[in-house]
Amino acid sequence: MELNEVMRTTFAARDFTDDEVSDEVLGQILNNARFAPSGGNRQGWHVVVVRDRATREAFVPLIEPTWRRYLAQHGAGETPWNTIVASRVTEDELEKFSFAADSLKWVVEAPVVLTVFVDLAVVASFDAALDRVGVVSGASVYPFIWNILLSARNEGLGGTVTTFVAPEEASLQALLGVPRHMAFAAMIPIGRPVKQLTKLKRKAVSEFTTLERYDGARLKEPL
Repeated sequence: MELNEVMRTTFAARDFTDDEVSDEVLGQILNNARFAPSGGNRQGWHVVVVRDRATREAFVPLIEPTWRRYLAQHGAGETPWNTIVASRVTEDELEKFSFAADSLKWVVEAPVVLTVFVDLAVVASFDAALDRVGVVSGASVYPFIWNILLSARNEGLGGTVTTFVAPEEASLQALLGVPRHMAFAAMIPIGRPVKQLTKLKRKAVSEFTTLERYDGARLKEPL
């Protein structure tokens, strides 16, 4: 596929057909994705390919508390798990909040789930001392993760980057035998989408790009 088409049609897919995703196809996807940049070219990522249903079923109780809070806050009009704006949703409301049990079926029923970790011993966390949540370390793993999705799209497949299991990182590491210095970065279900979207809704360039300063003039839209 042409590059621009791949970038414009790679969407968050969670509903897949029953088509299998072979190790050969996964190998091709990762063979392309590995050319992503990383700090110092240290390539500190590690991918655990999970097909075993019992393991994927074990993911669900790890994800459920985060997913429950996410849905409750979203329903309350909040940005879930935000570190700037405090939540108004109480613990009692969370306990009473119910959601469809099959809302996490993408974890168990996807043809394959990739879990991606990054080695904290090789990344440069330049924002570690700042009084806010760290984001800079992600520059050494998320380009690789996005390349996985772009490469999957090129193979006629799809997936999505999910991070709901992050608060239970230690339990996930124990489940998959991952060392503690390998930080969880993403869980990616991969499969052939039931429906391939081709027209994605995104903000216009002028809405998020300014010249010279944050409050500078807006960059004009391309013709």
